[in-house]
Amino acid sequence: MSFDTLGDINWLAAIVAGIVYYAIGAAWYSPALFGKPWMRSIGWDEEAGPPDASAAEYALPLVGYVVAGIATAMLAVATATNSFGEGVVLGVVLGVGIATVLAFVTAVFDPMKVSKMVWFGVTAGYHALGLLIASVIVSVWN
Repeated sequence: MSFDTLGDINWLAAIVAGIVYYAIGAAWYSPALFGKPWMRSIGWDEEAGPPDASAAEYALPLVGYVVAGIATAMLAVATATNSFGEGVVLGVVLGVGIATVLAFVTAVFDPMKVSKMVWFGVTAGYHALGLLIASVIVSVWN
């Protein structure tokens, strides 16, 4: 694999994959899904709600997820992943093999988390699902 794959990726698919990954997070961390347990896991007062966030604090993760979409597209091109099934395999490898492991290590070694395993479950679940869907998007839309 080389950076030459940047010329071979479907840029629209990579950007859409990143935006979808980000949008999944908006739903995932909402109070209707896993926002409340996640807030409790890091010690936020549920009654007070989350602290105010600036526009940049929402925009910067979006940029990060677009970068993740581009990297996922590069891997899909480099591995000739171009079907739904192959996209699922790529997503599981990235989501479970990398993102979940990183979330686990972060949870274990962060002394500030009130409930490390709840934080791990919510965070790892989000990234595993987000990378799975991003991988499928870039794999079938090339």
